[in-house]
Amino acid sequence: MKIGNFELSKNSEVFIIAELSANHNGSIEVAKETIRAAKRAGANCIKLQTYTADTMTIESDKEDFIIKGTIWEGCNLHKLYQDAYTPWEWHEELFKVAKEEGLICFSSPFDKTAVDFLETLNVPAYKIASFEITDIPLIEYVASKGKPVILSTGIATTEDIELALDACKRMGNNDIALLKCTSSYPAPIDEANMCMVKDLAKRYNVISGLSDHTMGATVPVVATCFGAKIIEKHFILDHSIGGPDASFSMDETEFTAMVLAVREAEKAIGVVDYTLTDKQIKGKDFSRSLYVVEDIKAGDIITKENVRSIRPGFGMHPKYYHEILGKKAITDIERAVALKMDFMK
Repeated sequence: MKIGNFELSKNSEVFIIAELSANHNGSIEVAKETIRAAKRAGANCIKLQTYTADTMTIESDKEDFIIKGTIWEGCNLHKLYQDAYTPWEWHEELFKVAKEEGLICFSSPFDKTAVDFLETLNVPAYKIASFEITDIPLIEYVASKGKPVILSTGIATTEDIELALDACKRMGNNDIALLKCTSSYPAPIDEANMCMVKDLAKRYNVISGLSDHTMGATVPVVATCFGAKIIEKHFILDHSIGGPDASFSMDETEFTAMVLAVREAEKAIGVVDYTLTDKQIKGKDFSRSLYVVEDIKAGDIITKENVRSIRPGFGMHPKYYHEILGKKAITDIERAVALKMDFMK
């Protein structure tokens, strides 16, 4: 799977996405500076969301349309999306800034008109948000464009995942990634279930990753260790600007630290290799081996009192310890001399 100039595979480095979402707080200048900050922080990609309040929902104060049980408690859905949306007339300029910064830029569309609009900008990929994974007609339409499709699974059952995957494949699109996501804002760390990152990849034979709403960098690092190849995290220029997503977003300092931790985790994972590096071989100098610990005269018997397994590692391997006990020295051997088989019979 290729997204822009990034070759994404099960052996590639982690593709790190900075999610702009509502963190422009209504200012295109803040949005542009946030993109520049994401580049400084080490992101590979900046991601937008493309919708309007009217493409997302309808204006209503009926109980069904009032948010409950989240940080947006009591807010009208239409009002939330009106406050949070990224104006479509900004997109071209934001894509331009991302390109100037060397960042890949794409978006999450929330209806067909958003897809049609994003096609005019030649986006390199599409992201389906967690709450849209059941919108099969939307997924089919996105997949039909022949671009990589990244699906968030925050509210998905196995049936939902399979329906979404089938929708992509029906359109002849097999460039699919699945992101483990906990759709809480912020998400409790004990509900992260990062072992599912590995299971998603194995169960569905796709690239897997993480769309994260937890606080801090712990979960992205754990996800990396479980094979995540995509990590998405909400990014804000400065927490002080506020906004609907500010409380669970990372600022530049936090995001930079997360990127560093993820990159170090990648290095730490390494490969399965039982051969020793030069440093490890040199380290064997500090291992145990058999040494004479009391002066031995020719004819003396080798005993546990005059030979021990100690550091350093220049003597005989300790595996010979029981074999040499009871043998007779054929020469004088000074204390602190590495034992050799030639000294005994």
